[in-house]
Amino acid sequence: MNKLELQKTAVEVRKGIVEGVHAAKAGHPGGSLSAADIFTYLYFEEMHIDPKNPKDPDRDRFVLSKGHTAPGLYSALAHRGYFPVEDLLTLRHTGSYLQGHPDMKHIPGVDMSSGSLGQGLSAACGMALGAKKSGKDFRVYALCGDGEIQEGQIWEAAMFAGFRKLDNLCVVVDNNNLQIDGPIDEVCSPYPIDKKFEAFNFHVINIDGNDFDQIKAAFDEAKATKGMPTAIIARTVKGKGVSFMENNVGWHGKAPNDEEFAVAMEDLRKAGEALCQK
Repeated sequence: MNKLELQKTAVEVRKGIVEGVHAAKAGHPGGSLSAADIFTYLYFEEMHIDPKNPKDPDRDRFVLSKGHTAPGLYSALAHRGYFPVEDLLTLRHTGSYLQGHPDMKHIPGVDMSSGSLGQGLSAACGMALGAKKSGKDFRVYALCGDGEIQEGQIWEAAMFAGFRKLDNLCVVVDNNNLQIDGPIDEVCSPYPIDKKFEAFNFHVINIDGNDFDQIKAAFDEAKATKGMPTAIIARTVKGKGVSFMENNVGWHGKAPNDEEFAVAMEDLRKAGEALCQK
């Protein structure tokens, strides 16, 4: 996909996030929207995957370590063809396979169940080491939250990855600077994030995580990096794409009501139309 196609797809992914959370009357739109461009690039450009063969042993793997942003992952998977887009409206409903957190046993395309913060990176390290041990050349991607990296297990996993020289592992930190209780630097600051990952023997790239040119360059650089894992520190806007949600911590974990839903969808409709005129 070219940049314009990726931008248009990201708008559709954001619509799916808003529609799913609204239908569920619960969920986490803020961090799903901030990472929507990263989800879009991974699933439509970066990763070696096949929706028709989601268990392909040679596929690239993705672990959503910040599992509460499942609406973003589900929307990307649906638009990529893993399951029907209309199923996004069943998010969190009783009997739906689209639970509040990713479930690898029931959702096509989900490589790791996640939810408890801090654990996903360890799972991704295991996958990356497994690839090395079995002579496979697939890559493993993990998306962590900037609030999530306050968890100690993240740094145990980072130490392991750096020591084992897992150059088939790429960690992305969605650095939108807001967690459930407020700005991350006021709750328990993890800054400087880049220096911390460097201390654990990572190759570190700082980018604007809502800019596809920078996203592409970062993932290309990560693939070219040998002998050490890569951490992409992606500065993003929480609630990106929805006017009243942007940089508003209150939208970390609540659903829009009907009036708010209408405004959000109109914001995204206008964004899509503007891209169609380019």
